[in-house]
Amino acid sequence: MLMLILISTIIFMISMIMMLAASLISKKTFSDREKSSPFECGFDPKSSPRLPFSLQFFLIAVIFLIFDVEITLLIPLIFIMKISSLINFFLLSSFFFMILILGTYHEWNQGALNWTL
Repeated sequence: MLMLILISTIIFMISMIMMLAASLISKKTFSDREKSSPFECGFDPKSSPRLPFSLQFFLIAVIFLIFDVEITLLIPLIFIMKISSLINFFLLSSFFFMILILGTYHEWNQGALNWTL
């Protein structure tokens, strides 16, 4: 028991010495104003926060989110394939893919996939 306490104390002391040495070595002696300022998504934080934001970036993000959710809905089809018959699996998957294709066609037809208006 005494040996376990002694080894634990030695390990604790070595780790504390290493953390202290790492914090002393990693300190920078000069302070850069740009590095100490907060980074806000690529925008200069010293300018006006009411800059116009392009609507195309927002639309692309929403479309990406929709397609990402659709991909997560496709994952259970793999598990359904093991427990269902081939005809039921084919009908279910073709119906789901048809909905995805029609949704993509609708977005394309409305012009949401075009970068310039």
